[in-house]
Amino acid sequence: MSNHVLSLKEFDKDSLLSIIKNGIEVKQNPYLFYQACANKGLLMLFQKTSTRTNLSFQSGINQMGGYAVTMDWDSSNFSLSPIKYEARYASRNCDVIMARLKKHSDLIELATHSSVPVINGCCNKYHPCQALADLMTVYEVKGTFSGVTITYVGIHNNVANSLIEGCISLGIKLLLITPIVNEDSWDEELMKKAYMSGYVEKVNTLSDAVSRTDFLYTDTWVDMEYFYDMSYQEEKSRRIQLMMPFQINRMNLGDDSPYIMHDMPIHPGYEIEDDLIESHNSIIYQQAENRMHVQKSLLLYLLQ
Repeated sequence: MSNHVLSLKEFDKDSLLSIIKNGIEVKQNPYLFYQACANKGLLMLFQKTSTRTNLSFQSGINQMGGYAVTMDWDSSNFSLSPIKYEARYASRNCDVIMARLKKHSDLIELATHSSVPVINGCCNKYHPCQALADLMTVYEVKGTFSGVTITYVGIHNNVANSLIEGCISLGIKLLLITPIVNEDSWDEELMKKAYMSGYVEKVNTLSDAVSRTDFLYTDTWVDMEYFYDMSYQEEKSRRIQLMMPFQINRMNLGDDSPYIMHDMPIHPGYEIEDDLIESHNSIIYQQAENRMHVQKSLLLYLLQ
């Protein structure tokens, strides 16, 4: 197997810090990297819809002199044939594969049989590229990870898992307010490690966390593929009712003014009040932009 990035568990602290710091360097001096991936090919496999992952990876590899080939999983033979056979073939035609799949088990199968590095562009269990962008943004704003506290409020999902892994590695205090758990996303081993580390703490209410936090991070309460799915409306309503007291809004913030983060796509009026998205303390667009910069750094790390 090559050097795959399927969660953030593959990285020790030094590697993770190096990728993040290099992401900032790439962002500040993009011209230094214009030919860093000359003639390198990125295959992008999509089983799930995407805006940020698609645009940021495609732009990133192109800006560094490489090229991207976008392939829809369901309209390719990946949906028809055992993954291992397609993976053996596909990896002979590119230098790295980014796959945005529904099931982590399919990602593992893809990586096992690929002869080139596979990057998890999002699955039901982890979203490492998002966490890399989140952590780069925190470092950019604070200039350090020392003494930093992040609060994640929302559904315990793939984004939460990767954020947890990153915070444990880098020594960042993470407060979790997660009244609902996506069962598909739950990683028992990770959570045991998280609570034993001393860096991750479960908190029950926003008021217990807001005054202690530098960054307040939320995510959608309903996964994008289910948001308009009529068969999911009952569960959607249940989640909205349960989660509404945890909405990021001015009343819940009180006199505190942490930086506001969201991994997008945003559903205003649900997980976050409309006004706060564009507010002075919002770093949501900076966080989203950093997907491309840190993924450039990740590609450089894997292709060196």
